Amino acid sequence: MKIIRRCLAASFILALVGMSRVAPTSAADAPTTARPGWELIWSDEFSQPGLPDPARWNYEKGFIRNGELQYYTVGRKENARVEDGHLIIEGRRERFDNPEHRPDGPATSRTGRSNAAFAEYTSASVTTRERASWTFGRIEVRAKLPTARGTWPAIWMLGTNMTQVGWPACGEIDIMEFVGFDPGVIHANIHTKAYNHVMKTGKGNSTRVPDASEAFHVYAVEWTPQTLTFSVDDNNYFTYTNDGAGNASWPFDRDHYLILNLAIGGAWGGQKGVDATAFPQRFEIDYVRIYRAATSPAPR
Repeated sequence: MKIIRRCLAASFILALVGMSRVAPTSAADAPTTARPGWELIWSDEFSQPGLPDPARWNYEKGFIRNGELQYYTVGRKENARVEDGHLIIEGRRERFDNPEHRPDGPATSRTGRSNAAFAEYTSASVTTRERASWTFGRIEVRAKLPTARGTWPAIWMLGTNMTQVGWPACGEIDIMEFVGFDPGVIHANIHTKAYNHVMKTGKGNSTRVPDASEAFHVYAVEWTPQTLTFSVDDNNYFTYTNDGAGNASWPFDRDHYLILNLAIGGAWGGQKGVDATAFPQRFEIDYVRIYRAATSPAPR
């Protein structure tokens, strides 16, 4: 693992002050299990049944990206709900009329959203955009993944300046991606102006988690001014290092927000087709926890 150790003290200070100004988690909401060396600053333990907490979560809506088949709904319990202490993001095979459809419009709108009259699948994409965002720290999500061919769940982050500079200049941090046609394999990737899948210069790695669809695992990234280190259950398998060349390769010195979504089909998830008989499918999230480096060493 290539970790740059120079300027360690300065990096530690930056990690402390670089977090976005989000109110800390209250004592009542805080989990009982601490992480040595880290300070919890934001979390959702999904303890309140119903829709995701609107103070923490926003939604994407419609046909968004990658030629995916699902329509992302908003405030619909069939697709996103909290039950039994988990956030359930459910992909469903069902007809869903597209309220944005224009009969006289092009097949794909200017924004890249499909102009199909209806979707054959629905799902949800919940995000902290306009709710909370962070620079540096540890982003940790405990989750269990769906199983069907054609599913494409992800835990990822985008720069809050995306609407100003576009993708991939805003930076993308893929903490966990999984495609159902390749069971038991977890992927981590980054996308920047210099390194991205469109240019075929993407940076990333994968690791095997054979029971990813049967058991919960902790997917995380530890993010400093020098590195992004990705892990499953604290086993590191990919580190991306700041090469000092500037924003084109390291747009990760500014706030990013978190996205949890379950896509169906699309450019990657649909490469081997979609098993339409396997739905509904569930992406289950036990918790989301955001940490920053502790101000002093944890007690021994």
